Amino acid sequence: MANAKPLVAIVGRPNVGKSTFFNRIVGHRVSIVEDTPGVTRDRIYADTEWEGRKFTLIDTGGIDPRSEDVLLSQMRYQASIAMETADVICFFADARTGLVPDDEEVANMLRRTHKPVLLVVNKVDHADLNRELYDYYALGLGEPIPISSANMLGLGDLLDEIVRHLPPKTEEEDKEEQVIQLAVVGRPNVGKSSLVNRLLGQERTMVSDIPGTTRDAIDTPFVDEDGRHYNIIDTAGIRRKKAIEAESLERYSVIRSLTAIRRCDVALLLIDANEGVTDQDARIAGLIRDEGKAAVILVNKWDQVEKETGTLEKNKKQVLSDLKFMDYANVLYISAMTGQRVKNVLREASLAYDQYTRRIPTGALNDVLGDAQISLQPPLMGGRRLKIYYATQPLSSPPTFALFINDEKLMHFSYQRYLENTLRKAFGFEGTPIRFDLREKKNK
Repeated sequence: MANAKPLVAIVGRPNVGKSTFFNRIVGHRVSIVEDTPGVTRDRIYADTEWEGRKFTLIDTGGIDPRSEDVLLSQMRYQASIAMETADVICFFADARTGLVPDDEEVANMLRRTHKPVLLVVNKVDHADLNRELYDYYALGLGEPIPISSANMLGLGDLLDEIVRHLPPKTEEEDKEEQVIQLAVVGRPNVGKSSLVNRLLGQERTMVSDIPGTTRDAIDTPFVDEDGRHYNIIDTAGIRRKKAIEAESLERYSVIRSLTAIRRCDVALLLIDANEGVTDQDARIAGLIRDEGKAAVILVNKWDQVEKETGTLEKNKKQVLSDLKFMDYANVLYISAMTGQRVKNVLREASLAYDQYTRRIPTGALNDVLGDAQISLQPPLMGGRRLKIYYATQPLSSPPTFALFINDEKLMHFSYQRYLENTLRKAFGFEGTPIRFDLREKKNK
């Protein structure tokens, strides 16, 4: 993993306001914020800028130094990775509760990092709380910085200190790289986080057999071995509505997953090989198609399937039949657990992205469509026939073709499908939907 921008980690015990600060600085709600300890479980990345200096903020789950709970211990592990990779660490404490033993434990962890640490005392909402600051000098981490994330107090002073402690600026920071946005989506417990961890070569997100472990949509910048830049978005599993009514956090997670699809260039749709394509898988695929995103279908846990001659080909035919509205997408059979064919995932995603952003010269486009009309004339409808005068491609991502025609009502869906298949045969467009923009042009 590589990141040209400096990294700033936000750490502290649970419920001290780390995610509220993160969201205030980033400018939109990235982390889920709720008055429940342990809401943020993974490391969440977002780029920001202050006084002309760009850096990446990392929000982390709350550190409970002594808990043996599985999820809390994994959150502690995720926070420790953030501290190891960070250039500057912001240690958050809570003025309302005052200094507590867990703060001292976290401070001991931070001293061992030998990184610049800024001691931030949050929730200083009124002058009476300033006296709580004196206790924090005992941690030996320098002068406490009082802020109130909720009321936007003192944030500029803290950002000034962050920038002052960043390492010297490098040439790499100013280079704007093309970044492919990948969203890893699917039902709960199909192996999304395991796939992300395998792609990144580290335990980037928490992996557990408990459905719904990943609550946030988690961004991770990543550079592959060919130097191509990605941002991988690991999302919470999308579940049926009635399955999530009991917990508001699950509703947030579904919204986050849908937002991730809208943000991405390429959606990696994971399907459990043991279960095949379910109704919910088809719904998620429909969301990807409706949003006009490129896609790669990943059949995960393929190592668990009993095989005989022709099993893969038969399964692929069934998958594409169940998802016939997404038959342009390539299907890849993988095992995130063993690593089987995972090395091909980024290659397929990159190919889909290239087709998603592809532009066709107007001359070549009209030659192909002209030949298509000669090979198969549009059907007569009410004694009239569709005429396509010419075409252009005003947009890519996804490829969108404006067809200037005599009457929109004469475009039968079967002929539009024929034109789409003709364009795919001529130009490829594997992995991406194609859209048509019908524009009536009256001949005078």
